[in-house]
Amino acid sequence: MWIDKIALALVIIGALNWGSIGLFSFDIVAWIGGGPAALISRIIYSVVALAGIWCISLLFRDTEVESDRA
Repeated sequence: MWIDKIALALVIIGALNWGSIGLFSFDIVAWIGGGPAALISRIIYSVVALAGIWCISLLFRDTEVESDRA
């Protein structure tokens, strides 16, 4: 599904942001958005969080594809 790919990409972006915070004490989202409390930063944080919640469903989905073999 296309939404799964978008959510996964956003989660990866969020992970890279957390990595930059942990390794370099640099918050990329806050830098782009004008600070951690700025509206655009809060929107980005919220969208990434929603993507993370969506990706939880990936853990519980049956990904086996049944083939039609005769």
